[in-house]
Amino acid sequence: MTVQVTERDESKMSHEGLAAGVRIWDVHQQGELVGMFHNEHEAHQYRQELETLESQRRTQ
Repeated sequence: MTVQVTERDESKMSHEGLAAGVRIWDVHQQGELVGMFHNEHEAHQYRQELETLESQRRTQ
């Protein structure tokens, strides 16, 4: 399974969000957006949860 955390590209953010200094981290699983977080740490926690669940499914 491929789970990636990336910071959202400024070109995909609203002018208001940019002006307010908002940063967003996207979590993609197999190329699909599955989560958005304002905190990078939370995004990585979610990535780890997804990887753990996938690993558990494989062993069953």
